Amino acid sequence: MKEPETKEWAKVYDPHRVEDKWYAFWEKQNLFRADENSDRPPFSIVIPPPNVTGSLHMGHALNNTLQDILSRYKRMDGFNVLWLPGTDHAGIATQNVVEKQLAEEGTDRHRLGREAFIQRDWKWKEQFGGQIIRQLKKLGSSCDWSRERFTMDEGLSQAVREVFIRLYREGLIYRGDYIINWCPRCRTALSDLEVEHEEDRGHLYYIRYPLDGGPDALTVATTRPETMLGDTALAVNPGDERYRGMVGRMAVLPLMNRKIPVIGDGYVALDFGTGVLKVTPGHDPNDFEIGRRHGLAIVKVIDEAGNMSPEAGKYSGLDRFSARERVVEDLRGLNLLQKIEPFPHSVGHCYRCKTVIEPLVSKQWFVKVKPLAERAIAAVVQGETRIIPSSWENTYFEWMNNIRDWCISRQIWWGHR
Repeated sequence: MKEPETKEWAKVYDPHRVEDKWYAFWEKQNLFRADENSDRPPFSIVIPPPNVTGSLHMGHALNNTLQDILSRYKRMDGFNVLWLPGTDHAGIATQNVVEKQLAEEGTDRHRLGREAFIQRDWKWKEQFGGQIIRQLKKLGSSCDWSRERFTMDEGLSQAVREVFIRLYREGLIYRGDYIINWCPRCRTALSDLEVEHEEDRGHLYYIRYPLDGGPDALTVATTRPETMLGDTALAVNPGDERYRGMVGRMAVLPLMNRKIPVIGDGYVALDFGTGVLKVTPGHDPNDFEIGRRHGLAIVKVIDEAGNMSPEAGKYSGLDRFSARERVVEDLRGLNLLQKIEPFPHSVGHCYRCKTVIEPLVSKQWFVKVKPLAERAIAAVVQGETRIIPSSWENTYFEWMNNIRDWCISRQIWWGHR
């Protein structure tokens, strides 16, 4: 193997000249290429594909350095190594970038049409999608570039369809009405992993709900008073002595003048707020589960655009944040707003456009996760999979035991169909 010639020693180390020269040499000699006919023991890593829209950050540098160390070590140890590189089509992210381009041109994807819009996405990918690969090479990543993949390649799209059909036939994929994370800006469902939580300087609003037949009332503390328009019950913990005898009574929903039941449910925390929970199955994941347990109706008062729906009565058409102000003002006028307290809390945002997400009940496709989680738990318990350090096992089990079904459908044009 002939090395590239070096005429003289440089007085100052020039990383650009040296690293580019040696990386080109490595590539020319096919030093990173795996041999499918080799009789050496195999070792392979599939790179977690970076989004084609972005650029690498320090997290990528750390992650890919670790993969590179493993790959190079195994090559030196006699293994036939395949480090498979690729990039992710990044459905929501790419669509957002192209939509911004269209907006600058005075048009949008709906006027352009689906097929023409997808062609724009591919054009953008061809123009700008190579940045990630160039950066990986600058890091010295010893990937087998002859096998580089893109998640929208025809073969991978076929694989997605194949797996979808298999899982559907095995009963692990289903379509149904379920509470999901919805981005009003991107107009699509998001998985839990696509929601970024940020600390918000919010408030707790203490609202009085008169009991039917009076004269008493139950007070609820909530961070989202606009969703009360969709309440279908109040809930208390059956073990809470403060509310003994309340379960089974009816309350009157303020502003809507609708009667709703007081129910008992162990989910209600004794030490939060007043110990009384407003139950809004249409706009809160935990309330949705309570509603399923008690057979409560689902009232959708916020639509896919983030505006109040006709079910919200006189507040219909207002955006959700304007409706919050109006609801608080009206409650104050009716002497039903007991107090407002500062309450910092975590609020979910769309990972791509940063819009506050809205929990909505929607018909989507889901992966039934529990059977998969049970096998993942067993693998750790039986020692087939090791978590290092072992102190993180409890965190892993907590996640697996409480994981929700995975929403896999998206209301976007760029992606697998």
